Amino acid sequence: MIVTFDLFSALTDTRSGAGRTFSGIAAERGWSQSGTELYDAWDDHNKALQRDARAPTTFRDVSRAALVAAYADLGLDAALAPADLVRLHETVPDWPLWPDVEAGVAAVEAIGHVTAVGLLSNVDDDLARLTRAHALVDPDLVLSSQRLGAFKPSPEIYTRAVTAVAPEPLVHVAASARDVRGALEAGITAVRLARPGHVVDATGPRPPHEVQDAADLAGVIARL
Repeated sequence: MIVTFDLFSALTDTRSGAGRTFSGIAAERGWSQSGTELYDAWDDHNKALQRDARAPTTFRDVSRAALVAAYADLGLDAALAPADLVRLHETVPDWPLWPDVEAGVAAVEAIGHVTAVGLLSNVDDDLARLTRAHALVDPDLVLSSQRLGAFKPSPEIYTRAVTAVAPEPLVHVAASARDVRGALEAGITAVRLARPGHVVDATGPRPPHEVQDAADLAGVIARL
């Protein structure tokens, strides 16, 4: 069995990490918005644009367009967005993991029938390598939007991930509503790892497996 984790919701506290960078940008410019307000506006546009993104569009392309749109919505100078995105991505190595991640991933890796643990994420490969989570997984098993040529929540990214790890079965650990729903609708075995700020899509399928702490993942996955 191959187990993949979502990078920027299940493993990384992205809102806290990116929010700190946005806080610094806002303070320098005298903007009234908080770092988390800027992040939330950017994240909303990111998710909306990723629904329709297709190769050769990159994660950076989508993120840049999303930040331009977020700044415009907030009445900020959208011309600053491209440089601010570069600055934001430079801080990716500082974005914290959720406190339960290291022990939780190690416990999953120790399961006898788990061959490898990797990532399944809407991201460019070089950005994935900058994250703290990258050091916890098999570096050859980073199933990125860049590598697979598709973006969540499109079924394509999940079916291509299955093909990439075949003949071994794939289990995906997801946190965000769109990732949980996308995986389940694509027919992937998914375990929902509940994280603050994320809920299950009310109109989508209910995850059959759900845990509140990464420490409980190994017990669930061992039974699959």
